[in-house]
Amino acid sequence: MADGYSAYEKLAKEGGGFALVHCWAHVRRKFVEAEPFFPEESGPMIALIGKLYAVERKVPRAGPEASEQARQDEAALRLTLRHERSRPVVREIQNLLMELKGSILPQSSLGKAVAYTMHLWTGLTAFLNNGVVPLDNNPAERALRGVVVGRKNHYGSKSLRGTQVAALFYTLFETAKLCGEEPKAYVRRAALNAICNPGTVTLPEALKD
Repeated sequence: MADGYSAYEKLAKEGGGFALVHCWAHVRRKFVEAEPFFPEESGPMIALIGKLYAVERKVPRAGPEASEQARQDEAALRLTLRHERSRPVVREIQNLLMELKGSILPQSSLGKAVAYTMHLWTGLTAFLNNGVVPLDNNPAERALRGVVVGRKNHYGSKSLRGTQVAALFYTLFETAKLCGEEPKAYVRRAALNAICNPGTVTLPEALKD
């Protein structure tokens, strides 16, 4: 799942071995940006996208320790609700897009939002046929926030060695978070363990319990 960055589409067309789907949060953001200039036109679209998220909230989330069967049941329930409630909303969105397309300037902020949405329509509607596909990629983007925010402090990553070290630590930090370990505390415990027991490698999952 991604935004409308063209490189992803190119990879998919070249047989990248994956199915490309698109993010409704990015679509919503486009209309929010256009809303100050086109409030009457953007408001209804933002509200309709909000209805899609309201449907998603009706499905109880399986926790990280949930069984595979529980995850399958969650996906099945989500897919049922999407067929019953989300599909009609998507049709409303599509109709509104067609109305807006014929009445606005293509190079306006609203025109660009409409064009962006229509161009990604196949990927945006893939969630209607698959209960596992999320509405957006916000969790993945949140996981990358540390890398983006600290980018100016990571110039050492321009070297091969710097890139390898950065990738190692990013992986360890994110794994520690998934295991419920505070990253700084994990690194300290792992380092002390290696000092006291030379050759020992302590991974985050080893401290989970």
